[in-house]
Amino acid sequence: MNLKRYLKAQFTKAFLDAFPQLATENFEAEITQSTQSSFGHYQCNSAMKLSKVLRLPPQKIAQAALDAAKIILGDELATLEVAGPGFMNISFSTAMLESCCNKMLQTPDLATDKTASHQKVVIDFSSPNIAKEMHVGHLRSTIIGESIARVLSFLGYDVLRLNHVGDWGTAFGMLIAYIKQYEPSVISDPDSAELPRLVQFYKTAKAKFDEDANFKKQSQLEVVALQGGEKEALKIWTLICQISRKSYQEIYDILDIDLNERGESFYNPYLKSTIEELEQKGIVEISDGAKCLFLDGYTNREGEALPFMLQKSDGGFNYATTDMAAIKHRIFEEKGDWLIYVTDIGQATHFAMLFKAAEKAGWLNPQKTRVDHVPFGLVLGPDGKKFKTRSGDTERLIDLIHTAVEKAQAILEAREEEQGRGLDTEQITEIANALGVNAIKYADLSSNRIHDYQFSYDRMLQFEGNTAAFLMYAYVRIHGIKRQLQEKGIVAQTVPVSLQHESEIALALHLAQFNESLDSIADDLLPHRLCEYLYLLAEKYNAFFRDCRVIGSEAQDQRLQLCELSERVLKQGMQLLGLKTVERM
Repeated sequence: MNLKRYLKAQFTKAFLDAFPQLATENFEAEITQSTQSSFGHYQCNSAMKLSKVLRLPPQKIAQAALDAAKIILGDELATLEVAGPGFMNISFSTAMLESCCNKMLQTPDLATDKTASHQKVVIDFSSPNIAKEMHVGHLRSTIIGESIARVLSFLGYDVLRLNHVGDWGTAFGMLIAYIKQYEPSVISDPDSAELPRLVQFYKTAKAKFDEDANFKKQSQLEVVALQGGEKEALKIWTLICQISRKSYQEIYDILDIDLNERGESFYNPYLKSTIEELEQKGIVEISDGAKCLFLDGYTNREGEALPFMLQKSDGGFNYATTDMAAIKHRIFEEKGDWLIYVTDIGQATHFAMLFKAAEKAGWLNPQKTRVDHVPFGLVLGPDGKKFKTRSGDTERLIDLIHTAVEKAQAILEAREEEQGRGLDTEQITEIANALGVNAIKYADLSSNRIHDYQFSYDRMLQFEGNTAAFLMYAYVRIHGIKRQLQEKGIVAQTVPVSLQHESEIALALHLAQFNESLDSIADDLLPHRLCEYLYLLAEKYNAFFRDCRVIGSEAQDQRLQLCELSERVLKQGMQLLGLKTVERM
């Protein structure tokens, strides 16, 4: 069960039993995890907030609720006491924690009741631009989006993962015109053009577009041809997309990312009708020849109304037009109950206006459809500035990954030479691939996504502290106990969990809070909460391992059950972050 949710329900009932008049106040008890073990496992702070409502001292309110809670919860609690001005400190009994762990051991996937299974989530993440290489700026959207999608799927949501790639617009007119005039061999021999060459085509075409009026005119005509479905233009556009898609998929395969491509071109047929519908509703205004929506609360620095532009004065559509068509499609065609957009924090105003515009259009009803923009900060280099290569270019994502793997390989080879664990070259390479990729992901996910974070290979590949290597090593240590049992020919007996030592109880409590940590992510979409949970799990397991002998002890079988559950929770948690586990390090 979710312990926090369970306590909230029981303490809400206790307060209502003690003070029936709260039924008209839509009262719900406030439960939080204790910040210090001396305060118990959880705290309820509702008594102080109810003092004015009930016109009673908070201590008296807390005592009355405490008496009612003891009747409801009985032996499930070890301690329940009023502290300070009216705090209620709560600790579960050892028997209750044993029961929670035993139930988790009997639940194959560790999930709770999956009450969200009827809700559909549409999550938009990664979203690179066709004909451009994925760079370090795409890292956060890709792995944050993937992790959120995994957690929500685990909790029972029906999750549709969309890759809203930039595959339409003026840039493709330039590329098509350039390929036709200067690189026609690519059309007949697609294999001759890898993405880096395509990127160079784009840079050259952009320069010609800015300097050569004839080339600019030809590019614009190619855009018209593409939008009109002209055969040759479509053929080259398809080729450009295929070359880019192949490069992106290489990265997605390495990072273990699952996405359905639904680019800007998908929504192109809906743009005209989207504008027409908004005009029919009488909410479109003309500003300097452009068709715009004006939304309450959005102004520029001069205090003037900020336009949400849907169609440019020359008749062209833009980013906002596509997003309006997309949000309508996701609400009515995909029937999404919850729409999530994972992009950098610089787009926060755009998405706030998009959601407001969808409401004004009558498409988005916040009471029926939840919408969230999930913003994230920058990836910074060691100098604290935006991450770039030594030449000043934006770091290619594939280079970033390969460098991390190479550094992981060097570290593991050095450790093997020093410690002699008996790992061969193939094993070291396999572990290095997992460690390098895990290190990049975890360094990002363990940072609060709203903030910038500093990228450091040295720090992320450390075996101590809150790193991927630390979690991987904790998993290996647990798995090593199984290997020792096999080597000794010991057959473990399946017995109920029995908790005696303080370190066992602390570990059991933390294991029982696994689903609680996941539910918090569904509330605020902050994956670093799961990282914090897993890091603490590894630390609590290490304390248990230090304090409680497992193999050969009188409590061997009971403690092996704790090891088994710790291994399962750690593996499942890492999988939800997109991290791989290894059995030896």
